[in-house]
This record gives sequence, structure tokens and C-alpha cells, in this order.
Amino acid sequence: MGRSDAASSAADTARAGRGHEPSGQQQPGLTVASILKQYTASFVERDHHRLSSHVESTLLRIGFCRTAPLKGRVYRCPSCDSKVPVYNSCTDRHCPQCRGASRADWVDKTARLLRDGTKYFQVVFTIPDKLSSLVLGNRRLLYRLLFRSAASALQRSIGEECGMQAASTMVLHTWNQRLGHHPHVHALVPGSGPSLDGTRWVPCRFTSATRQKPARPFLVDNTELGRRFRDSYVRGVRRLIKAGVLEIEDPAELITILEDVQACDWVVYIQPPPKDTSDPADVLKYLARYMTGGPISDRRLIEVKDGRVYFWARSGDKSNQQVPVSLPTLEFVRSWTLHILPKGFTKARRYGGWSNTRQAAYQQQCDRLQPIPPSAATDMNDSLTPVLEEPPDERKKCPRCQTEMELESHTRRPSWRTLFYGSDHPRWMEWRGSG
Repeated sequence: MGRSDAASSAADTARAGRGHEPSGQQQPGLTVASILKQYTASFVERDHHRLSSHVESTLLRIGFCRTAPLKGRVYRCPSCDSKVPVYNSCTDRHCPQCRGASRADWVDKTARLLRDGTKYFQVVFTIPDKLSSLVLGNRRLLYRLLFRSAASALQRSIGEECGMQAASTMVLHTWNQRLGHHPHVHALVPGSGPSLDGTRWVPCRFTSATRQKPARPFLVDNTELGRRFRDSYVRGVRRLIKAGVLEIEDPAELITILEDVQACDWVVYIQPPPKDTSDPADVLKYLARYMTGGPISDRRLIEVKDGRVYFWARSGDKSNQQVPVSLPTLEFVRSWTLHILPKGFTKARRYGGWSNTRQAAYQQQCDRLQPIPPSAATDMNDSLTPVLEEPPDERKKCPRCQTEMELESHTRRPSWRTLFYGSDHPRWMEWRGSG
């Protein structure tokens, strides 16, 4: 997105609330998926000349999700012979209707790493807005650099300040509350762990208690952590420029921007555990939906009216209250597509002691230095059921007589090639490659 596009988006958002005032009550049946399905054709007709095939195919999968062309299961009522189809999901990781599987997968893998008696912090690393245009034009390289710079900064700060081996799991977010491009990573980090030489357990540090404030868990100095993150990222960008692998519109302007951001402190936010007694299940319940969510959830939507999508967003001022904002329908779709990740890009990664190569050895060190009595172990399966469960499929009961329905047939989803180029493809697919 160029600067003019960003300015236009900001102006559209700023106009929210002028003229039409949303009721605040959510429009029945309104979902992110329903908005995308309704307005994708018009959006592609307008912007098809600048959309990648990956973005188009993602929108197409979402459009097909849980519709008749994807086939699925048919249930029959043995009492009244009614039949109810349940169509297959697209399973695309960007699909607003299919996130439950990715959430369950993240929770399952992370739950195996967490330990009773250990405090966990959420650390957020954010790239300055001045670099947004550069990052948008080089997403794969610069998102990867964001991960690596955050992990490097954590490892240095934790190693030097705590004398401890760092471990983290990170998830990339590319959005802000108003769907603008705002790349940052959320990291889940243990506050205690094996020492650098692996001979002792390093306990979590605490701030000094005062009359006004009790002692709180403390990880590292966030100002110094931010400077290390900044220096690592800017160095990485300069290396990529020197290697000639970045797409750059104005090299001279970019050098000026890098000098500006190098002179500023970068925002790194360290959030202590949600409560002092938090166990692993508390941590996962608190973070699971947040760390595996998308740019906007259904519950933030208000209504679609007069060609605009109204939704809730934080005000951004000291009150940080939820306020209604809006975007034109096609701008809403365009803003949502900004957050489609490059094909095959991994948005959740693990570093340090939790990395794939070190995880087994690190966990063995933790078990040796801080054994957990069997009676203290958390039953993750029971504790996390509300996080993992999807809403029950009520269609398995007959809508007419409430009798339990029987599975009559199950048809696998056709290949995407068949769907993309077959008779069921939407009309906007015919615009590909034109104009």
C-alpha cells in the first residue's frame, strides 16, 4: 500500500461516526465471512489488476467455504425423512470460519511446553509505522527479519540480565484495531528457567514492593530490549539493501527513514502474567484466542449500512475505550486482504529453548532442575476444553422433529483446480489476467 492509499484509508476511518450513527447492536447474521463473500466480486472487479494470484485464490477459497460446491455430508432423519446438508470447510488458514483448527493446534503444542510453578510473560515487538510501506512491498523477507530480530533481542537481554536460557513462542500479527497495516509479534516467554550453563534453576525476578504497588513479576528492562530489537532490525534491513534483494521505490528516501527510526526508541511492551497465581491453563486461556485470531473477529462487527462496514475499535487515546468506526465496504475487503500472509509463510515460530532443535534438551534440563510433583501437574485437557471446543453442530438433530439424524452420505471436497476452473467458479475469476 502506497502513502496515498494509507492516507485515504485513514481518512475513511476518521469519518466514521459522522452522519450515520450505528445502533451499537450487532446486525443479525453479520460475520466477517459473510461480508467477504458479499463484496469480494466488486472488490476484485475494481482491483484485479493489482492483486496477486495468491490473494485471489485465498478469497476464492473463503467464498467457497461451507457452500454446496465443496460437497460434504448429508444427514437424514429416520422419523420424517428430512435431509440436512453440512458442507465442507475450505480449511484455509486465513478463513474467518476455519480458525478453530489452528487455535487447537497452537494450544496443543504450547501446552506441552508450559510448566506449573513458572510465570509467563507476553512480550510485543512492533515495527515503526514509517517502515510500513517498505514491509508491505517485501513481506516475506521483512516479516522473517521481524521474528529473528525479536528472538535475538530476547536472547541477549534474558541472557545478560537474568543469566538464563531464553525460550519463546511467537505469533505474527500484521494489523491494528482499524485493519491498518501494523506488523508486530506477540511472544510468550517464561520468566524462569535453566541457567546459561545448565547447572541451576533461575527463578523469576520481581520488582521491589512499595506502599502504593506490590511486588510484580519482572522479566527484563523493556527500554534496553527495544533498543536491541531496533538495532538488530535496522542492521538486517541494511544487509538486505546491500544484497539487492529488496524492492525499493526510492533508495535515498529509505536511507533517510532508516536514520530516523534508528534515532528513536522502538515500542516493546512486556506484560506480566494476568494474575500472580496464574498456572499454565490460565496463561493459555488468556492468550489462545488472542494469539491465533485474525485481523477482526465477528463480535466486533456492528452493521453494514449505506455502503459502509461499522465495527468496534479501541479509541487509541488515554481512555482506550471501544468506539464505533467504519470503512467503505470495498475498503474493508481491501484492508482485510493486506493481512493475507505470503504463501507458505509460517506465522507461529519457536525460538531458544523451545525451538525444534533444542526443545527436547531444554525440557530435560527443566525437568532435572525443577521436578514437578505428579500431584501438582495441571490436567490440560480438562482445563482447556472451553478454549478448544467449537460450537456443537445442532444440525445433527432434525429441524422438524428434533430426532437424532443419521449420516446418509459423505462426499470429499473436490480439488481446488476443479473448483477454480470448473462451472462453479464465480464470475470474477474470468477477470484474471484482463486489464
